Amino acid sequence: MKNKFIIFLGNLYLIFFFFSSVSANNIDPKDFIQEIVDDAKKILIASNSKEFKSEKLTEMAKEKVDIIGIGYYSLGSYRKALNDEQKEKYNLLFKDYFLKSFTSRLSDYSDPKIIVLSSVRKNENYTIVYSLLLATDKKPEVKMDWRVYTKNPQKLLIRDVIIEGLSLARTQKEEFSSIIENNSGDINALFIKLKEFSEQ
Repeated sequence: MKNKFIIFLGNLYLIFFFFSSVSANNIDPKDFIQEIVDDAKKILIASNSKEFKSEKLTEMAKEKVDIIGIGYYSLGSYRKALNDEQKEKYNLLFKDYFLKSFTSRLSDYSDPKIIVLSSVRKNENYTIVYSLLLATDKKPEVKMDWRVYTKNPQKLLIRDVIIEGLSLARTQKEEFSSIIENNSGDINALFIKLKEFSEQ
């Protein structure tokens, strides 16, 4: 009986240790965004060249942003009509498009002052993190909300940024839909536009 009790306590300890370890490795969405903001501040200092900024921002985006997820969201219902070859082509084109768009927008900034304010868990898959880009002499204050994909709590990813209430992912989705619709539903028209943008 004593041995069984010792084994029971041992198993209980292992279960507790396992769940404690899992919990310890979970990342808080607010801390996740704070880390990204802190890294961005170091990259976007005025003394860094635009080329350096672009290179480092690209590395950050590849690690912290769900580029494939955003790409499929941007495609909307048209995704269902793609075959495997078209999906692979689209993913490659969208990745190049996204990274160029992302870095070109941010690399012109110098010494941004962003403060992370709070977060709200919407469901098990998404948390919104609220932040503020502080005003300067030349630019007004800007509200920035980050949509963080939390399905894997140990590998958080950004799915969208909402600037002053405007979802960048939704705006992109509407733009892509317009391109396809204006070309009689031909997905290749979008592929051409994405490639043209990336090669500019």
